[in-house]
Amino acid sequence: MRVLMVSDVYFPRVNGVSTSIETFRTSLPRHGVQVHMVAPRYGNEADTADIERVRGWQVPGDPEDRLLHWRAMHRAVLLAAGDCDLIHIQTPFVAHYAGLKAARALNKPVIATYHTLFEEYLHHYAPMLPARWLRGQARAWSRRQCNALDAVVVPSSAMRARLQEYGVTSAMHVLPTGIPVQNFANADGTAFRARHGIAGTRPVALFIGRVAHEKNIGFLLQALQHALPLRPDLLLVIAGEGPARTELQQQVARMQLQDSVQFIGYLERERELPACYAAADVFAFASLTETQGLVLLEAMAAGTPVIALAEMGTADILDAAPCAIVPPADPAAFGQQLGELFTKPQRLDRLRQQAHAYANAWSDSAMAGKLARLYRSLAEA
Repeated sequence: MRVLMVSDVYFPRVNGVSTSIETFRTSLPRHGVQVHMVAPRYGNEADTADIERVRGWQVPGDPEDRLLHWRAMHRAVLLAAGDCDLIHIQTPFVAHYAGLKAARALNKPVIATYHTLFEEYLHHYAPMLPARWLRGQARAWSRRQCNALDAVVVPSSAMRARLQEYGVTSAMHVLPTGIPVQNFANADGTAFRARHGIAGTRPVALFIGRVAHEKNIGFLLQALQHALPLRPDLLLVIAGEGPARTELQQQVARMQLQDSVQFIGYLERERELPACYAAADVFAFASLTETQGLVLLEAMAAGTPVIALAEMGTADILDAAPCAIVPPADPAAFGQQLGELFTKPQRLDRLRQQAHAYANAWSDSAMAGKLARLYRSLAEA
């Protein structure tokens, strides 16, 4: 079986959507599905036998992303779709309309993964517009797009419930991405600490992800203030880049946390990312709008326990995780539980042991097998 994936974002742009696409793209062949990609060109990336790049422009105010050339994307998708059995759309911008038009022209089944809850994000990027109006527009836009498809893949039950509230009537299938657990085992956290000047015995809480407003990193800074009285040498490491970094660095200075917070930027995924997880004692996460929270599973696969808010898609992961601590959505309570964790080394060791086993249940191969079965059911309908 041959599937065409189309997306407005892909590596080398690093975020959750790119990671999800790549995980499925590399896992599906084990289940008899060959994947061809049409994705943005960010620089000088060359086309390959299974990845075609389309030109575009930097998004104003967000140079990491691309606004794809409308006609070039439509032309590339239509040509690539000719020998495919199904089209899988990954993003709701130019790729959505190109994928949908090609599917209808060629009478192919078309599905999309709804990765991002846009109603929770838009007010950060258009603060001059009324938040209520923006939410209404985002919901109507999502409803129209989803109802034009043969099926929608959602990464969590919370996302399915939200789309049902929007009025989405297309068939929805809950299917988390899964992770390549083998990539996060046996990483060298000690060497990573040495490279970044972090003492081997210093307690480290870690955040990895896009450094953007919707990730609620400011909450973690507030929680850190409440954790420091219990463990004054605690260090919060923030790995990633994004539009909120400068503002967060200013917040760190205002809160006089310069000695307790370290920004380390983007990490190379193959070695540096697993090593960063392994270097931490605990992974801290406070996003309220996550559709799944792959970083939680990556941390667990590296043997790093998690302390996080169970909101939206993260609840599916956290509710049954013995290696996770879920405080109330209050900085003081979160910080108190974070600080207390470092006063109980036996509990921390027990959580580490449980993390590996729990992550294995969310493997990339298991989830890719489920997606392959969905593809075949739609292609044969």
